[in-house]
Amino acid sequence: MPKLIRKLSPEEFKQYYFLKEELKDFCRAEGLKISGSKEELENRIIHYLSTGEKLAESPIKKKSNQTSTEITLDSKLGENFKCSENKRVFFEKEIGKGFKFKVKFQKWLKSNPDKTYRDAVGAYFEIQNSNEKTEIGSQFQYNQYIRDFFEDNGDKSLDDAIKCWKYKKSIKGHNKYEKSDLEALL
Repeated sequence: MPKLIRKLSPEEFKQYYFLKEELKDFCRAEGLKISGSKEELENRIIHYLSTGEKLAESPIKKKSNQTSTEITLDSKLGENFKCSENKRVFFEKEIGKGFKFKVKFQKWLKSNPDKTYRDAVGAYFEIQNSNEKTEIGSQFQYNQYIRDFFEDNGDKSLDDAIKCWKYKKSIKGHNKYEKSDLEALL
């Protein structure tokens, strides 16, 4: 796998998997903004490798003046829902100590601003009891690889999956699981 350096072409960059920390290190070294999601960092780097220019910064979003008002079951979720500590405490109190802001639930919260927290508690249990798999975002290649690995190899261990993942990300090309990745275990 090549080192992430300024001379790398955008096309070659896209052929390999880099950890978020490696992307941030590159951005730091090149004077690029280091905050944001892995996908944002990748887009920033691709633009920089293509043009030699830093991406124009988007205007800073002002934080709402909303202070931590008391949350009740009848409170509305509201626009631009953010998973915060006071909301986690509320849901833990209503749902129990096992509560987690899982991806599917977060998506539900963000797409239902007119619903109440009571509706959210009900939706949480529905989602928990559903056998439907959560869609894994494209930026979470590792998670998708591990899921696909175990769907094809129920008899293997997590250590086996990780060995195959490390092999896969070290070679040029996509990072999707393939049966041929099992050669890393030989």
